[in-house]
Amino acid sequence: MSRIPDPRVAVPPVDRSKLPAPGAGRAFRFPDIEKSVLPGGLRVWTIAHPSIPLTSLLLLIKRGAAADPRGREGLAAMTVDMLDEGSGDRTAIQLHEALAAIGAQLDSDIGPDAALIGTTVLSRFAERALHLLSDMVVRPSMREADFTRVRQLRLHRLVQLRDMPAALADRTFTNLLYGSHPYGHTPLGNERSLADMSVEDVRAFHADVLRPSETTLVAVGDCDHATMVRLAADAFADWRGTAAAAAPFDDELPHPARLNVIPRPGAPQSEVRIGHVAVPRNTPDYHALVAANMVLGGQFVSRINLNLREDKGFTYGARTSFDFRQQPGPFMLQVSVHTEATGRAIEESIAEIGDIRGRRPVTADELAMGVAALTRGYARSFETAEQIARAVTQLVLHDLPDDYFAQFVPAVERITPADVMRAAERHLHPDRLTTLIVGDLEIIGASLSELGLGEPVVLPAAV
Repeated sequence: MSRIPDPRVAVPPVDRSKLPAPGAGRAFRFPDIEKSVLPGGLRVWTIAHPSIPLTSLLLLIKRGAAADPRGREGLAAMTVDMLDEGSGDRTAIQLHEALAAIGAQLDSDIGPDAALIGTTVLSRFAERALHLLSDMVVRPSMREADFTRVRQLRLHRLVQLRDMPAALADRTFTNLLYGSHPYGHTPLGNERSLADMSVEDVRAFHADVLRPSETTLVAVGDCDHATMVRLAADAFADWRGTAAAAAPFDDELPHPARLNVIPRPGAPQSEVRIGHVAVPRNTPDYHALVAANMVLGGQFVSRINLNLREDKGFTYGARTSFDFRQQPGPFMLQVSVHTEATGRAIEESIAEIGDIRGRRPVTADELAMGVAALTRGYARSFETAEQIARAVTQLVLHDLPDDYFAQFVPAVERITPADVMRAAERHLHPDRLTTLIVGDLEIIGASLSELGLGEPVVLPAAV
């Protein structure tokens, strides 16, 4: 029952013209991780999270799309996609019926550096879930008919992407920055590589690369470490072997033209990507760059979004990001703008990237807002067993200390405006920026010639 205010008690006036001052931050403690290694080489990391009777099981394999052999781009993703297409005598339908019987839904994902497969189940079904995961990862059927169907679906998807300007821009921009480097393609691959791929390629990749020496089982939930190690040892008892050595990364990167266009006649908007290869995840400037990105383009009130959206009205939203990977990942600005505003938007964006390096110093208020966005509510990212498990996979993938998440907020709060500008000056290079536009070249051509980026290189709309 609500209480009726007593009119005799004076209520202090409330100043609604400004936000209330935030309270002091609370220390965040990440739960303890217990670790073991099975005889076959599989690592088992567990965290007790007993608030509800669920357990999240994730297998992180430290090989991703960057492990694709040259000419077989998309092979790693195809292999992961084939894991749930049947196991042993089970068909794909029977395998998913077995998962459904324990209330499990399979999740799989692959990025440049790693693949992830797992599920969340009631804790009493953890043993059955582990055996199903083991069947998929260790003993997949890899039938030719299933491979042909999955490959055809991927080829159809590539055809669809030609008509999606944002996807076309992302895929082409990745290739512009990296060329034949292992990061030069998306996990999906391309039409030529998929057409040339065979089921034998998938079987060989599975046998050579998906090995326990590269894999960590992360289990978080209503479980104890000893039990989970015992269950994993039973489920993966016959999984042994060391993965083939990863191919060395080619340090040679292409030197793309500064201005590139994929013509799209009649397009009412231009998809724009601006960026360059930046830094790996282990850079000492990681926290400073995360904070710098929040000021530059990582949130709604960032400089670039306020400029292009709120001030100029060119777009519904613009954002920047650092994609931190094991090797140097890209820094990228993404925006979709009105066709007529394309040239101006590019000019303003490049100017903002240059300004944060020192021409327009980062203010204490800007940094405070960026830090608040990163730290206020930070603990909400670790509420569920699955959220915690996914966080642990980041520790595994990037060899981060166990207390990394507990130290994140203090580390970000120590960043100063000088730190931000120093990191931006060190790692953002306006003279190295590559720009890609997917738009109506006939309309935007005249404005592009005024940017001082040289004549645009016209690229095909291939994926």
